[in-house]
Amino acid sequence: MPEPQPPLREAKTPRPLAAMLWMVVTGILFVAVTATVKHGAQGLPAAESAFLRYFLGLAFLLPMLKGLREARLSKRQKTLFWIRGFAHSIAIICWFHAMTRITIAEVTAMNYMSPIYVTLGAAIFLGERLAAPRIMAIAAGFLGALIILRPGFRELTDGHFAMMAAAMFFAVSYLTAKRMADQVSATAIVAMLSITVTVCLLPVAAVVWVMPNLSQVFWIFVVACFATAGHYTMTLAFANAPVSVTQPVVFLQLVWSVLTGALFFSEPADSWVILGGAVIIGAATFIAIREAMLKRRSPA
Repeated sequence: MPEPQPPLREAKTPRPLAAMLWMVVTGILFVAVTATVKHGAQGLPAAESAFLRYFLGLAFLLPMLKGLREARLSKRQKTLFWIRGFAHSIAIICWFHAMTRITIAEVTAMNYMSPIYVTLGAAIFLGERLAAPRIMAIAAGFLGALIILRPGFRELTDGHFAMMAAAMFFAVSYLTAKRMADQVSATAIVAMLSITVTVCLLPVAAVVWVMPNLSQVFWIFVVACFATAGHYTMTLAFANAPVSVTQPVVFLQLVWSVLTGALFFSEPADSWVILGGAVIIGAATFIAIREAMLKRRSPA
């Protein structure tokens, strides 16, 4: 699943084609995550599925332990990491619940709202200036969400509300990571996210625990593999070019989602979901490009 990542440094020598190709691979891997959850996590409570995904994913944490030990986190930094882990845990539970209730295309499209919430939250909580172009982009993002949901024209399920909550809590997680990015290494940020989310999800999963069979454990482990690979390829994309270059390629992820849902889960292609997703992606892309331009204008 496309989880929030800490801001990464731009490459000294941009390679836009390589970055775009890595982002295409990232989109395919994240759609594979969503499809695998929909196929293999049926019958398990959302909190348990989320816990198993992170618990099994701790195996990929081993190479990061050295960097985490060297970070020497302060009490304040640890507190922020636990706040992020708590918010991210809620987002993950909501995401797993939504995935088993609504179509893959809807989950993918509504997840694009996270950058919009991040921009709004940065203005409210971090004091970032909210100029007219940003306000228009945020409004366009919410318009896209309304196009997807179409309240009053169709019945909204608990899956839709869960996905809206997931996008908002993912944004909280990202904003916290944004505060920490200048203080702690990316390795420590990723490692602490895995640890704190696993711990936060444990008591919730224990309350609703259903003994999983070997098939379910296998598919959840596959989810962890796809998610880890997706974050790695996304890191490679960001390392080769600025986010403003890779952001437009994110639209292809919605295309893969529609195709996957139609071919493997008999989900009809919804033109409203595609249109709304395109509007949201357009708003997020505008924000990414505008922020990149402002960074180039500002002194180092």
